[in-house]
Amino acid sequence: MNPLAKPVKSPCISVCALDEDDVCTGCQRTAVEITQWGRMNDDQRRDVLRLAHERAVAQGLMLPGV
Repeated sequence: MNPLAKPVKSPCISVCALDEDDVCTGCQRTAVEITQWGRMNDDQRRDVLRLAHERAVAQGLMLPGV
C-alpha cells in the first residue's frame, strides 16, 4: 500500500433512501455496503464503488464508463 495514497472517500451524497432492493437511491450502495463501509479497506471500497457504478448504469442514472 502506498502510504501517500488518499483513503477512498464515501460516495454518500446525503440523499439517503433505500429502495425496495435495499439500495440507496443516492449513492447506489446496498444497506450492507453502507453499514460495512467504515470497516472496509480501500480495495474493498473500490469494489463497492465499482458495483455502485454498475447499479447506477443499470438504472439509467449514469452512462457506462463515466
